[in-house]
Amino acid sequence: MLRPVSPAIRQYLVVTGNYWAFTLTDGALRMLVVLHFHGLGYSPLDIALLFLFYEIFGVITNLLGGWLGAHWGLNRTMNIGLALQVGALSMLLVPSAWLTVPWVMAAQALSGIAKDLNKMSAKSAIKLLVPADAQGQLYHWVAVLTGSKNALKGIGFFLGGVLLTWLGFAGAVAAMALALALVWLLSLIMLRQDLGKASSKPAFRDIVSTSRAINILSAARLFLFGARDVWFVVALPVFLSQTLGWNHGQTGGFLALWVIGYGLVQSLAPRITGTRSGVVADGRAVTGWAAALTLLPGCIALGLLYKLDPAPLLIGGLLLFGAVFAVNSALHSYLIISYARSDGVSLDVGFYYMSNALGRLLGTLLSGWLFQVAGEGSTGLQACLWASLVLLLLATVISARLPRYPRPT
Repeated sequence: MLRPVSPAIRQYLVVTGNYWAFTLTDGALRMLVVLHFHGLGYSPLDIALLFLFYEIFGVITNLLGGWLGAHWGLNRTMNIGLALQVGALSMLLVPSAWLTVPWVMAAQALSGIAKDLNKMSAKSAIKLLVPADAQGQLYHWVAVLTGSKNALKGIGFFLGGVLLTWLGFAGAVAAMALALALVWLLSLIMLRQDLGKASSKPAFRDIVSTSRAINILSAARLFLFGARDVWFVVALPVFLSQTLGWNHGQTGGFLALWVIGYGLVQSLAPRITGTRSGVVADGRAVTGWAAALTLLPGCIALGLLYKLDPAPLLIGGLLLFGAVFAVNSALHSYLIISYARSDGVSLDVGFYYMSNALGRLLGTLLSGWLFQVAGEGSTGLQACLWASLVLLLLATVISARLPRYPRPT
């Protein structure tokens, strides 16, 4: 006979379901925009500009969204995020002549706000659904949520291409908008009304964290994600396409599979980092895994410098980098939820993911600039890889200042 599901588990399932549905549409929309506007003859720079506001508004939303979550409750911020994504999708249903760069940039800005409201709400909610003394369970739930999100983002890349082929651009966008609107209506009914609302209303100045541990972790996160995107966002896809001669399907398919594998490793991070030994990860684990990751971009850059075959070098290097980076990301995602205060958790989580968004923005801008000024091709990619090593070294040094103490699972 099936045991009744506890209220906390039910809320976790609702939060996770919302996050999954949103992530699928977010990944699919990104692929739809890239493929559709590339087919219309837009230049790579124009397509990159379409996503500029997506990242910029992610920084602003994370900073302000945590404060709004503490005032309004996480149920409202999550549902607002879902509604805004439906609105962003609807903006793309206008006639083709209206789909100018400024209009699509505005839709992407709205989507960026929606994504980070949804992510901040989902991550913060877990803190409130797990007992304070169950750190092993908290680590497991955070890893499953984060890993499944990234796996579904990769699946969303495939979904976007499939929907574009089957339904065309407008049909694909309309189908996603309708599906997400249904999820939003269910969420309005099923999410707890007081989830995450602070007992006392925080002042606006409280959006900046005063916790030493959270500030250190946030700084490390900024450089960690900058180190990934400085070679992954622009330099790598262009190198695979121009230098190795991969077509768009091969490049997009490989990167989508990489993201799916990355998410699966994240889900397994509690097993990889040894929770079975009775101790949940702390600052020592973050520092050690960051140090291990630091070696990888340097090794790939050296391989390119000494003219090793770039295809197996990059494929193997990317797989190893993705696995080690996934563990780093999972450790970070657990520690921010663990460090965050229970009353007004969204303030701490929002501040932390603001640093995450800043790191992505920094990495994206550096990736395009370094790859171009270094001469593109192998030398451009090497420049981005050396920059990644420097950023990872900074993340490692900063992580060494995190609290170090064993925690029973």
